[in-house]
Amino acid sequence: MPTAPLRSVTPTIDVYVKLAQYPIMSDRIRLRMREELFRRGVISQQKFEKEVKKMAVESQQREGLRDPSNQEDEVTWQKRVEIVREMHTDMYFANNLGSGLLDQLIEEVLRNDETLDEATDLNFNPEIAPWALLFSQGEIYDALPPPEKEKIKHHLQEIKVVLIKRLMSDQLPFIAVARHVFNISDLRWVYERMIGGGKIGGKASGMMLAWKILAKNEPDWGPHIQQQVDIPETFFIGSEIIYEFIYHNKLTRFLNQKYLSKEEMEQQYPAIVKAHLAADLPDITVEQLRETLERLNGRPFIVRSSSLLEDHIAYSFAGQYRSYFCPNQRDPEANLQALKEAIKRVYASTFNPRAMAERQKHGLIDYDERMAIMIQPLVGHVYGRYFLPTVIGTGRSDTPWHKNTVMQVEDGCLRLVWGLAGRIVDPLNTQQSSIIMLSHPQKRPEQTEGTPYSQTQREVRLIDLDTNEQKTLPVKKVLKPDYPFLEYVATPDPEHLDSYHITFDYLAQDPKFVKLMRSALMRLKKVYQKPVVVEFTVDIIPARTGVDYKLYILQCHTSD
Repeated sequence: MPTAPLRSVTPTIDVYVKLAQYPIMSDRIRLRMREELFRRGVISQQKFEKEVKKMAVESQQREGLRDPSNQEDEVTWQKRVEIVREMHTDMYFANNLGSGLLDQLIEEVLRNDETLDEATDLNFNPEIAPWALLFSQGEIYDALPPPEKEKIKHHLQEIKVVLIKRLMSDQLPFIAVARHVFNISDLRWVYERMIGGGKIGGKASGMMLAWKILAKNEPDWGPHIQQQVDIPETFFIGSEIIYEFIYHNKLTRFLNQKYLSKEEMEQQYPAIVKAHLAADLPDITVEQLRETLERLNGRPFIVRSSSLLEDHIAYSFAGQYRSYFCPNQRDPEANLQALKEAIKRVYASTFNPRAMAERQKHGLIDYDERMAIMIQPLVGHVYGRYFLPTVIGTGRSDTPWHKNTVMQVEDGCLRLVWGLAGRIVDPLNTQQSSIIMLSHPQKRPEQTEGTPYSQTQREVRLIDLDTNEQKTLPVKKVLKPDYPFLEYVATPDPEHLDSYHITFDYLAQDPKFVKLMRSALMRLKKVYQKPVVVEFTVDIIPARTGVDYKLYILQCHTSD
């Protein structure tokens, strides 16, 4: 039986002293140590990582963090987890496998490193290599100084392409862009946040690619805006889980839906949803979902579809599947049930007749559609009993409206909403919102002369923390003078005291905000070499010189 990880301190110190002699190579050695622990059955990888996360949270508490989610950023958290993982590796290895085997592993890693020094050729086939070897070798290449890296860049590209195809997409247009944008650490970041196997899907891949394009320091792409751009903390459910879910629950009888008539699909779809909700997710997936909820730490979140078809560079296929908000304000079991239900509803949406029709439209009805999923905390703030984003919207690098006016189509435009929003890329006259034309931000197309507020937002979607529900309420019922971001989102009604219109006039008149959004859209358009549509949310951050803005990318695809 494996011993408890903290049984003895002396063997652990011996391991630590040996590894301290190899400060650069210790990461690779510890990777091999963990592989041996998992391979020999000392502990499973899932249990090991669960213990690491638990210990990392406990270390936050010892260091006095009362609100870790807000007090510690993602980079610091990842650094904390990595340090704890190293310590935990040393303890488990010392107490179960011993220093003799460690000497052998050190010699093995040294021997492989000498082979790398002697020749730049790969000594394995990346296409069939295990994950650990791909990441280990890729990180060695990525860490080389520029002259040495130039010699092996073709091997590094090959490893990146294999990882991109396994994790994200095997679509050639995507790979052609992604292999120049991602580094190995970006791909490892995705891999370590995945539940299950397969790919993370098109929507997740498009989000990751857009984020890294905007964060990369490439002067030819436009102004450097890395510090102003991020994505929500994201967890991925791989596209293979849906297969296990379907076969385990005997849902294969629905796989021929795509060949039925529209009327038949619409008639049978409610029964399909019901069958999915009654089905069970794999036990190991449920345990990983529990861990994800612990990491979310009571924050409201959204469960988002990310099928392999969504946000393809050649076609967007956007808006065909469902996403679900989870307030996450109940006890852990109730929150877990809500998360599981949301996942099953997203899986059921693959049979949505509207999605089937879209696949037929693009000649994709025979495509093996697999659904991956993203779980993301909502970016926003608490206002009384409510939780909501300050700004959420869609940006387009071209302008689909008012093309015959003085507005410059190529400068792009924004559509902004206060609070939660579904898809907000519908035609201008179908939804009340605020439009900012980035070439002339102070000319507001929705504010017509004589009736300037006729098209402004009337309702707001939000999370009611007291009732644990998503609600849609009148703006006038929610927005009051004590709202902390009032001046940035609203304009006082000149005819009614304590009444406001959602206009985002402050943002439209702030050159800092306009420059950030224009730079982001132009960067993406330049790298994609096509017009793009970006869904985003913005955090408004008080600063000495007014306010700063943090742009969170939620989705990116080419415009149809």
